[in-house]
Amino acid sequence: MGSIRFALLAASCALAAGAANAEITVGVSLGTTGPGASLGIPYKNAFQLVPKTLGGEPVRYIILDDESKPDAAAKNARKFVSEDKVDAMMGSNGVPSAAAMAQVAAESKTPLVSLTPLPPLAPDRLHWTVIVPQTTELMMSAVAQHMKAKGIKTAGYIGFSDTWGDLVYNAASTLAPGSGFKLVTNERYARADTSVAGQVLKIIAAAPEAVIVGGSGSPGATPQIALVERGFKGPIYHNHGTVNLPFIQTGKTAAEGAIAPTGALIVAEELPADFPTKAVSLDFVKRYEAAFGPGTRNAFAGYTYDGVLLLDAAAAVALKKAKPGTPEFRAALRDALENVKNVVGTHGVYNLTPANHNGLDERARVLVQVVKGEWRLMK
Repeated sequence: MGSIRFALLAASCALAAGAANAEITVGVSLGTTGPGASLGIPYKNAFQLVPKTLGGEPVRYIILDDESKPDAAAKNARKFVSEDKVDAMMGSNGVPSAAAMAQVAAESKTPLVSLTPLPPLAPDRLHWTVIVPQTTELMMSAVAQHMKAKGIKTAGYIGFSDTWGDLVYNAASTLAPGSGFKLVTNERYARADTSVAGQVLKIIAAAPEAVIVGGSGSPGATPQIALVERGFKGPIYHNHGTVNLPFIQTGKTAAEGAIAPTGALIVAEELPADFPTKAVSLDFVKRYEAAFGPGTRNAFAGYTYDGVLLLDAAAAVALKKAKPGTPEFRAALRDALENVKNVVGTHGVYNLTPANHNGLDERARVLVQVVKGEWRLMK
């Protein structure tokens, strides 16, 4: 009788262990303090709205603040893989921080879902990383097309003095020849700078017809304010890192007229009925604003949500091959992520391949403009 009880106890322990192993663990590093906080907080907020499972199995998110610092993001990533034994990572909301996490992902062979665009990476580093946001080239091509249609021939540039500023500048300069315009300045500023007066004076002196800003969040408004204060009358173009409420709150009346590309969820109600992401975007926007207040919608929370959708689709495939908590599951999850097909997110329709770890196309962007204190779809 005792042996039977022992056998039953052993069997129940084995089942319990199996159930525990079925939980998927995801480590998330975000800059919820520091200069990137206006982006990091919405990224974090979205985790309150994501499903509680991945591929049908329970999921646990470990969310840490990296203070918008690349070294802190790398430290968080190393903790995730060495102490928490995560199955995947997500983050961060700054390009330098996400690039630092990508290095750890490659070294530890842990899938990373990057929540920001990344600079070109060596194949071995990109192997373990997929990228949720639209590529900078895809987004800035909408700006270039608008400039070409308006007959703009010269544009000034001012952007962050970091990887994000480089990404936007490189995209604009690559697109310029085919779109008929020339960049006449390349001014830079730090995210924490409160004044760009000197840089803007140089731009005004170059007399461009338009200006392109390579900033993001609240700090993206600094050049906008300075240009308007000094009487610049041409169009001021931004990028998808700028489209949130803090940009408008910081820029106030100076933000009026700012133009930027973004994912369609920002203007979900204004989309045509047959727009492929409208239903998903509308649902997410309604739930986000119900939780965090009217007008709080932003592209960044949508990236978190879409990243979770990608993990959900990939986990359903990987779970057929291995159990969470094992190297085999991490490898299967990576393989599944780069082969995700037709996942409809808030930003676009994702079709990833081994050669394309982003998988978005022109359906993933629209142009918006600040009109009476709101981002509105440009007609």
